Amino acid sequence: MKIGVPAEVDGLESRVAATPETVKKFIALGAEVSVQSGAGLASRIPDAEYAAAGATIAADAAEAVRDADVVLKVRRPQAEELPAYRKGALVVATMDPYGHEDAVAAIAGAGVTAIAMEFMPRITRAQVMDVLSSQANLAGYQAVIDAAAEYDRALPMMMTAAGTVPAARVFVMGAGVAGLQAIATARRLGAVVTATDVRPAAKEQVESLGAKFVAVEDDEFKQAETAAGYAKPMSAEYQAKQAALVAEHIKKQDIVITTALIPGRAAPRLVSAAMVASMKPGSVLIDLAVERGGNVEGAKPGEVTVVDGKKIVGHLNVAGRIAATASQLYAKNLYAFVETLIDKASKTVAVNWDDELVKATVLTRDGAVVHPAFKPKEAPKEAPVEEPKPILVAEQGAS
Repeated sequence: MKIGVPAEVDGLESRVAATPETVKKFIALGAEVSVQSGAGLASRIPDAEYAAAGATIAADAAEAVRDADVVLKVRRPQAEELPAYRKGALVVATMDPYGHEDAVAAIAGAGVTAIAMEFMPRITRAQVMDVLSSQANLAGYQAVIDAAAEYDRALPMMMTAAGTVPAARVFVMGAGVAGLQAIATARRLGAVVTATDVRPAAKEQVESLGAKFVAVEDDEFKQAETAAGYAKPMSAEYQAKQAALVAEHIKKQDIVITTALIPGRAAPRLVSAAMVASMKPGSVLIDLAVERGGNVEGAKPGEVTVVDGKKIVGHLNVAGRIAATASQLYAKNLYAFVETLIDKASKTVAVNWDDELVKATVLTRDGAVVHPAFKPKEAPKEAPVEEPKPILVAEQGAS
């Protein structure tokens, strides 16, 4: 059983899919692990540490994945990588298939089994495998660090002999995993933090972190969550009231961090150009959804845009900006899942295709796209043409 770990080909990707810690664990399960030379350098992991853990250091990607039963990656394999993979190999990565159907079809055509880690179901058993949560957590932290770097003032209140420096005001829009970590980090840095979310249950979470919750808390808002914990669509009247409240609130903020991202859909627009214009010069807006169109009007992917003295930050791959920590968590996510695919007695890959985790994450298999959300739609069959039948008098209502 061989596990291959190639370096990422995307120039923006600094993470790596295995660490010396997970290499040791895979070897303990009976695997041979081959890591491409330099794969971990951007995550502060030199080849020597992989070798010390028992991995073989491959000169290039083709050697790392040659005859591999499992290939571990951070991002979806590109077309130029596929010819080196063995047919039938399991490729475990964050596949980002939405809007990239041609790339998914190419993976299927290569005959590999692609497993999309971002489709891992949110169940107790799979918490340790949840790459979305582990990476979003770090993105929320890094968003505050980036904001502090761009903001040319101190964040905490400081009382000095020369006078008092007021605390910075930070507004976090979206209280999911990234948003809650952003709230906690901003609070630790001494900022005055407020936050908003469309789910009523988020209010308690926000307040438990010491932040103030901002929302129009009318009867509609109190019923805006389904039994499963998802937000219900809000009426146009409520949306208008909430937008007016947020617009007024943003005027007084020094830093705004937006985190609203829905897989497979364009990011919702939360901050308009008028809202940006209403903020003070020197204010900073961090858009964590810029890769999907952005929550902030005027945000540009990979750029820091200055609009009338306000900075709109659109960094890409925010979790990758702290690659050493992000790789540590991501590699553990992958190990926890791949371990379930290995037969401990025979020390071979033995996938249970009926396992709920496998069913939820397998994107391609046996040369075809098999995930229900991405399977090619079949053309509707034409209804057979019926021969006209004679009209009877009784059918015409005659008596």
